[in-house]
Amino acid sequence: MRDAEPTPDYIMETLNAYQRTDALRAAIDLDLFRAIGSGHRSPRTLVEPCGASERGLRILCDYLVVQDLLTKEGASYGLTEQASRFLDRSSKDYIGGAVGFLGSDLLRHGFGKLTAAVRRGGTAHSDAGALRPEHEAWVDFARTMAPVMRPTATALAEVTDTRGAAPRKILDLAAGHGLFGIAMATRYPEAEVFAVDWPNVLAVAEENAGIAGIAGRYHTLPGDVLRIDVGSGYDVVVLANLLHHFDAPTCVELLRKVALALNGDGRAILLEHIPDEDRVSPPRAAGFALVMLATTPAGDAYTFAQYREMLREAGIANSRLFDLPGSFHRVVEGTLA
Repeated sequence: MRDAEPTPDYIMETLNAYQRTDALRAAIDLDLFRAIGSGHRSPRTLVEPCGASERGLRILCDYLVVQDLLTKEGASYGLTEQASRFLDRSSKDYIGGAVGFLGSDLLRHGFGKLTAAVRRGGTAHSDAGALRPEHEAWVDFARTMAPVMRPTATALAEVTDTRGAAPRKILDLAAGHGLFGIAMATRYPEAEVFAVDWPNVLAVAEENAGIAGIAGRYHTLPGDVLRIDVGSGYDVVVLANLLHHFDAPTCVELLRKVALALNGDGRAILLEHIPDEDRVSPPRAAGFALVMLATTPAGDAYTFAQYREMLREAGIANSRLFDLPGSFHRVVEGTLA
């Protein structure tokens, strides 16, 4: 029996993939999922809560049924379990706001000029892309990605609990929404957290610290993470989704600062997209390198072997890699001795 002939179907689906992205964005903008979840199940009854035309809603809803985000029985639409949990704005697990960052000009413009980025070997943004000082996209990131990252932050704090004495002084570099430091401060009632980021981003982190009830133990250090004096005596230094923005020499420079900031028994904790040595698996971590190509001058998705060498060069002698339960992220933990 002859093997099946190849077809162009997957290629055509990939070329049209932007349609799925923009359909989901439109549904989030229209608050469609909450409207359906609250009982408005036909295009006619969705007109008022969504502020859209009946014809437009019918076509969009049918498309979302095809994409397994809605169900349909007769002319009545419903939410899939996934949509109900993560896309209905009334759900405690709602993450639809992430479109504010994932659909930002920073990412869309970067990928819109990907050919130029491949030729150049770095972002085609004229202003250094994601590394532009006080980039407004990072405020969007801090506000909209927090619900996505909250389970990861909680898991990281729990894992930290099993790997040494309870920390009392924690440094959170490029804190963003602040959830990693906040999760640790919540878990360790005697811990003080010092958060570094641009001033406009730290305002969001301070809000989140207040909501978490740890504002009195949350201290901000506004400035450039590569240049600011962060002090010393830290039990834990957290670098969550930070190092991938830079080339290896810059990562080593930053890790040398971390080594000086740690006390003798302190730990550097790197949360990252870390592909296997083949650099094509697992898919999500491996694919992240393309995001760095599109949006940064020299960032990358580094392997554990690369991080281990960076840490060694910086004076952080011991390192180990472990998976984070419930997350696609991996963690590298480094100690001075």
